[in-house]
Formats: sequence, C-alpha cells, structure tokens
Amino acid sequence: MNELPHTNNLRLLFLGDVVGEPGRKAVGDFLPKIRESRGVDFTVVNGENAAGGRGITPKIAIGLLRAGATVITTGDHIWDQKEIIDYLPTEPRLLRPLNYPSNTIGQGSVVLETDKGSVAVLNAQGRTFMNPPLENPLLAIDAELELIRKDTDVRMVFVDFHAEATSETIATGRYLDGRVSAVVGTHTHVQTADEQIFPGGTGFLCDAGMCGPSESILGRQIEPILERMCTSTPRAMPVAKGEVDIRGVLLDIDSSTGKTVGIERIAEKFNN
Repeated sequence: MNELPHTNNLRLLFLGDVVGEPGRKAVGDFLPKIRESRGVDFTVVNGENAAGGRGITPKIAIGLLRAGATVITTGDHIWDQKEIIDYLPTEPRLLRPLNYPSNTIGQGSVVLETDKGSVAVLNAQGRTFMNPPLENPLLAIDAELELIRKDTDVRMVFVDFHAEATSETIATGRYLDGRVSAVVGTHTHVQTADEQIFPGGTGFLCDAGMCGPSESILGRQIEPILERMCTSTPRAMPVAKGEVDIRGVLLDIDSSTGKTVGIERIAEKFNN
C-alpha cells in the first residue's frame, strides 16, 4: 500500500458496497484500525447491500455508524427492507439517491462539520440499465449543489454515484470536475483500476468495489447463480461466507480549495 502524504488536509475514506453479515463484520473490524493507522478524518460507507445482500435495516445502519461510518450511502436497493421507510427520515446520515422525485422520503445529501471544515456528501443514481429509472442525475446534482452552497461555504464535496454503466459514471465525473472534491462509483461490486485526479482537481474512481466475500459472485454463493444461469429458473442466492475483500478508496482533500490532492485505492483481505 502506497502511503499518502500526511498533511492537514481532510483524509476521507470511502468503502464500497457492504454485502451481508460477512461484509458488515469485516468493515466493523477494519474501520477502527484504518482510522488510527492512516489518520482518517471522515468515512463514507455504501450500505445498500448490508442486510442479507439486499437493502439495509435501522439496526444495521446504527451498527455501521457506531463502527465508525460518518455517512452511509445507498442505491437501488434502499427500499428492499421495509422497516427502513420509517427510519430513513429520522437519520440524516443515511442517504438515498437524491434524484428520486422531490416528495420521496429521506434525503440525498448531508453537510457535516469537522475540525477541518464542512463536508458535503451527495448520493446519486445512474439511469443506464438501472431500475427504477430516476430523474436526470446530472441536473439533480446541479440543483443539490446550488442548494447546498446557497447558504453555506462548503468546499469539500464527495459524490457516491451508484450506476451500472462505466461510461455514465465517467461522464458524471467529467461533468463535475472542478465543482466537487471526488466522484466515486458503486453498484457493480467490481473495483476498477482507474483512480485519478481530473484536471479540475476532482478525484475519481469508476467503481470502489465491494466489501464482501472473496469466493463468490458479487458477494453471493457461486453454485445457485450458476444453476440459475444454466436452467433459467429461480434460485435463492444467499450471501457467501469466508474471507472478505475490503475495497474502497482513500482521498486527501485540500480543505481550503476542496480539490483532491491524493488518491489511493484500498484493496485488502479480511478473514472472518
């Protein structure tokens, strides 16, 4: 692991889709260790697959926050666990994609204060190959940024873009270059190797990957998925067990400009 420079900049850790109990356990043990060893100031975790691989519950959300997540983002599985509907409006640190219709419960962004300045986290969902198709994410992000910056002087802005198509995620990153600190993709559970800082100072990684079982198909047991593919008949697809891949990205953000000045992929193993 290449060390990022130790500075007074904000160090933000983002972890990709947490899959089921194995992912939750690994993240719960990993977060305190990396926060101490790498001087992490702010942690964002995508938790939309944390409940048995589909959705998130209030209990799981509380557990991730207690383990060290500052903000939890989600995606297309946000509504899969029905008890989240009553909880979502009560916890501003748990986000759903912001490009749902305006009357949808919950919120797609949050601004939190740190000793290094205000940090905004935005959660948006792509439209290509995604269900349900939501409002235009680029226009929704524009509107959210305008709203956030109308009354606050927020320079540091992190965007979790939950999308299937790499082209849509890359286009979103380019669109936002120079206007947000970082754009990192989620949803595919496969970490990409294209970490970079765009010319305007926006850090980018097309997909952070997942925090889920290594011997699996995107965190699920292998055999049921192969049976389903071979027979075209429904199969339960339980979360796999065993060693867990922890995938994400570590960012150094200049707190005075909001630009990313260092970016490093996180790719580690955790034995449950």
